[in-house]
Amino acid sequence: MAVTDPVADYLTRIRNAQIAGHRVVSIPASNLKKRITEILYDQGYILKYKFDQEEAKGTQGTIKIALKYDKSTRQPVIRELKRVSKPGLRTYVKHDNLPRVINGLGIAIISTSKGVMTDKQARKESVGGEVLCYIS
Repeated sequence: MAVTDPVADYLTRIRNAQIAGHRVVSIPASNLKKRITEILYDQGYILKYKFDQEEAKGTQGTIKIALKYDKSTRQPVIRELKRVSKPGLRTYVKHDNLPRVINGLGIAIISTSKGVMTDKQARKESVGGEVLCYIS
């Protein structure tokens, strides 16, 4: 089955794995998903990740993500994953209109002309782009 929205599939796999209490989730890889994974790691939302390259059939391989949970309450660190720009309705913002997620406590992932980055990085670089998702 072909996935029409790979970013939504990525977010849904992480959300479902957290609801089920899994430690590791495996996701088909793409360059965009790899960059989103690196951002999640840099911002402290996941424990670690690993890119597995598969040589067969020219596929890009898989991403294995170790999810992060609170030690005392066993609640996932990622509270909410929300897809913003969808294939049917793209959402673009200028650099002076970049969104703030939970007044700066969460992050917005933006696809810009300088690559995929957080809203804070996009503000610093003063570039706008497509708002992919909100994470808090």
